[in-house]
Amino acid sequence: MKKRSLLFAAGICLVTAAACTGDGSKKAADSAAGDTSVMAGADTAHTLKPAGPAPSWGKDIKPEMQVVMEKLASYGDKPIPELTAPRARKNHTPTDAVMDVMKEHNMPKPVFNVDTAGKDIPAGDGKIHIRVYTPKTDAQAYPVIVYYHGGGFVIANLDVYDPSANALADKTGAIVVSVAYRLAPEHKFPAAHNDAYAAYKWVTENAASIKGDPKKIALAGESAGGNLAIATAIKARDSKIMLPVAILAVYPVAQSDMNTASYTKNAAAKPLDKPMMGWFVKNYLNNMAEAKDQRISLVSADLKGLPASTVITAEIDPLQSDGMMVAEKLKAAGVTVDTKNYDGVTHEFFGMGAVVPQAKEAEEYAAAQLKKAFGM
Repeated sequence: MKKRSLLFAAGICLVTAAACTGDGSKKAADSAAGDTSVMAGADTAHTLKPAGPAPSWGKDIKPEMQVVMEKLASYGDKPIPELTAPRARKNHTPTDAVMDVMKEHNMPKPVFNVDTAGKDIPAGDGKIHIRVYTPKTDAQAYPVIVYYHGGGFVIANLDVYDPSANALADKTGAIVVSVAYRLAPEHKFPAAHNDAYAAYKWVTENAASIKGDPKKIALAGESAGGNLAIATAIKARDSKIMLPVAILAVYPVAQSDMNTASYTKNAAAKPLDKPMMGWFVKNYLNNMAEAKDQRISLVSADLKGLPASTVITAEIDPLQSDGMMVAEKLKAAGVTVDTKNYDGVTHEFFGMGAVVPQAKEAEEYAAAQLKKAFGM
């Protein structure tokens, strides 16, 4: 199995055996996705015991989470901040670690009742790739979740976050459209944000072509993708196009201050640490002044009029404070907000439901919130 990029903040969930090139646009992977993303939601009754003591950066880490992090460390990859973006995309990911833990412990791989297909859609002067996850049921029209993967706007792709997309489609009974937005530094800010909005706008106009219900469209994302989900909803409101019915933001990037309580406490955490976040910012932004842009610093944006939002955070994560801060800002703006923090787990835990009990709980919670918004 080829290596894949370690994800950032935005970035967070996982599993696939397909090779990761970092651009998320390989059509060959779309047809294979149903076979490779069979991780989230598996039986977690197996007893996973860490090989060593809890790490200094996560004394309260759950044993299953620690086993995944131990496996990730065992690959011996160079730290992301020491690499160029193309090279970093070849590093192993938490998804790789989960896959190998499952294999080594003979853990079952649940097959989701979902079909996948790839499609190119227009975005600006070019095209971007999407992967459409459709439940294998006989519904005439499905609600749609437009999903943005994590990776700090720089690394990861649709394959790395295939488990999250599969889990959401399977657990909600909705179509998931996973968006392969352009990555930095090849495509600097605001390329990812422009692509995210273009994909959402395309879905609002073409939902019927993928068996989607144009009146029931939600936005979701992890880490950098969580930022994109909220920023896209703001853009939709300001552009006076149809608003999504809900937002799901999993440990989103929500501001640029790297001296928050969680950045300080979890500066050396894995798989995301403070130096990695600095590296992501350097690669995505054209200059540091852009860190104050309201598309990056969501806590400074006008959040009034946004749809009901769900924010999920992890205890051992530099971005924990970001998620909590944007949740409070949303509430202050009059938005209906539901939040849950999961103790003992790290950034990227969402989507690891096959091996981490807290991840399975988070996936089910997210699905329940989305189904409520869809009226299901």
